[in-house]
Amino acid sequence: MARFKKTFVAVVLCSSTVLGDLIGIPTVPFAVGNGTFDLGQIEEILIDPRYANATDTNGWTLIPPTLGQFAETFADDFASVTRKRVPTHSGNVPRKHSIFLTLDNSTEYQDAAARWTSEAYSLTVTKGGIVISGASPLGVWWGTRTLLQQASLRNGSLAAGTGVDSPGWNTRGIFLDAGRHYYPPSFIVEMCSWISYWKQNTFHLHLSDNLYNNVDVYSLERQMELYARFRLLSNDSAVAGLNLHPNESYTRQDFDDIQYGCAARGVTVIPEIEAPGHALVISQWKSQLALEGQIDLLNISHPDTIPTMETVWRTFLPWFYTKAVHIGADEYVDSQLSSDALAGVYNTFVNTMDQYIYNISGKATRIWGTFPPKANYTNNISTDVAVQHWEFFEDYPYQDYIQKGHSVINSDDHFYLVQKYSASYPNELNKTLIFYGNPLGGGFAPYIFDPNNATNNPPKENPLVPGHIAAQWNDYGYNTSTYLEAYYSWRDGLPALADKQWGGSLTEAQYDVIFETLQAAAPGQNLDRVVETKTSVILDYDLQGLPSASASAATEHKVVRDLSGNEYHGHTNCNVSKSNSSVVFENGCSLSTPLSSKGRNYTLSFHLTQHVDSPPGPLFTGPDSELRSGNGTSTQIMLVSAGNAFALNYSLPAGEWADATLIGRGNRTFFAVNGGEEMEFTTKLGVNGASFVWANMAVVAPLETVGGGKWRGEMRSIKLVDRVVCDLSPIILA
Repeated sequence: MARFKKTFVAVVLCSSTVLGDLIGIPTVPFAVGNGTFDLGQIEEILIDPRYANATDTNGWTLIPPTLGQFAETFADDFASVTRKRVPTHSGNVPRKHSIFLTLDNSTEYQDAAARWTSEAYSLTVTKGGIVISGASPLGVWWGTRTLLQQASLRNGSLAAGTGVDSPGWNTRGIFLDAGRHYYPPSFIVEMCSWISYWKQNTFHLHLSDNLYNNVDVYSLERQMELYARFRLLSNDSAVAGLNLHPNESYTRQDFDDIQYGCAARGVTVIPEIEAPGHALVISQWKSQLALEGQIDLLNISHPDTIPTMETVWRTFLPWFYTKAVHIGADEYVDSQLSSDALAGVYNTFVNTMDQYIYNISGKATRIWGTFPPKANYTNNISTDVAVQHWEFFEDYPYQDYIQKGHSVINSDDHFYLVQKYSASYPNELNKTLIFYGNPLGGGFAPYIFDPNNATNNPPKENPLVPGHIAAQWNDYGYNTSTYLEAYYSWRDGLPALADKQWGGSLTEAQYDVIFETLQAAAPGQNLDRVVETKTSVILDYDLQGLPSASASAATEHKVVRDLSGNEYHGHTNCNVSKSNSSVVFENGCSLSTPLSSKGRNYTLSFHLTQHVDSPPGPLFTGPDSELRSGNGTSTQIMLVSAGNAFALNYSLPAGEWADATLIGRGNRTFFAVNGGEEMEFTTKLGVNGASFVWANMAVVAPLETVGGGKWRGEMRSIKLVDRVVCDLSPIILA
């Protein structure tokens, strides 16, 4: 139980004999009784056999886990948080020193609109054990999140009592623009694990788009070459040529892995294929469908446009294990075109696609709440179509949609993020708005579309507000960020927003006290790329005292002792130079470590010399990044991450020993040699096809392999230090 943080218990988690809240993320209504229960006494997790194979049929996913499957995942999480592994058993009734998981049908399980919700649960803690009873297995799952959080905050000692917890809204989560920036399946699943810990249930994944760079400022020939991507990769001849970038795509197996991995933790992936706007990738595939004058818009009047999009959806609908899909329909008309002229065909497109998708799959349709054209707001658009509002200069969600019978998901741009540059939007969530965003006083909630004018918001109990999704865009593209920077933009604020999406009552002061403790214990992920260490020195290799390999065993592996005390011992098959007291990297030999990556705030130092005849190659490699002495066309020091190389105007000297240092400091990354000036890794972003900006990069330290490529040189030492700094302010270099 060493991971529990005792310091927080006395500060905020005071017991009471009246109804109050369990302070967590989200907060939980709870009546505290007498006594406590120590989780160290837990001997088993019991699954009620009556419901072991039950699933939640009311949520958004079509692949809901059973109660038994959720229980097995919970057992893994319990071991992660408490450092104690307990078995799962079948049991008809609670037993002493057990956590009993069961279902019931309490009438108290109600959302903000007073409707029964399958995501609710009750939590009962006695001196003998714990019972989590859910409206469905998904409700039980959210109850286990509460239990894990309280275990971390209370040092494993839970107050006896009982509480009933229900989410106010059934759509709670995030949106990620993967159309303009690819994200690997493993990252998305890890993100689902993280948001699940805060009881968010939705991951909206944007799967096709083009850069936001005023497509029409380029020649037609250049427009046909601009960055545009369709991320799903099928070998179906019906969509041959639509996806020309297989290395940046999701196969059917990839997408299955994403959806099953997320569903295992209660999160549904909502896929979006964007059209008829943001559709340059469709126009590049079938140029005859482009709207003349702005080819990132499709000409809906063309007789093949709707059949083409029906073909796309017919191909990929079997991939999507969800009850709802998103067809985009965003920003179709601009000031150069007549919205009145296109209003009818726009509405025809939306209705036709909605009916087509429902007829062949039974799935509901969502669209963005922009330009449906202004002169003709939702007239003749079916109320079966849910609208996702994002900006008041495009629509008034309450007046234009909700009062006309449309369900409206709140994605208002007060919580929009844009990587890495934007003239309008921040790179991190507005924490003040989260806790004080109700124009009538108090914190934000999903029914609050306008934080400044309450008349633009429906009543809290309005049944046509499914919930809230916070969006993150990559307007300026593939080189704007690493994969992990998307997470870091949400890291410090999203859990607070999750409390409000659920309907919690957490205060800013409470959040500031508990967040880092809960964050450190969040199971099923390591997005911070934390490396456990006993001191600030994580790894320390002295390479000068290694034995030479025998003449008959050039590939003999030698142990490289870690002097930090963490016992992160490595192995190398490289030769040792007795004259230089160094490890010689040549012929593809390498040094491997038991580590992979170190997240933000680190110093990786190494003493090396590059041979005069060395070609460029990797110095350090990990799953998230690579530090190189150049590539096939350059000898510049560069960091490679998320498929992009970020180079310095500097090359390693040949034939000279040097002390090199890679430094991660907050959301910036530097390289220095021999104690000289720190050189910063930055990225160049094109803005609207007319100008450029330089922006900072945050790249984690690569640790898995040293050498292993064409680079030839020697090293005498490697040391990794955990550095925590105060100056984490972002920069934009004009």
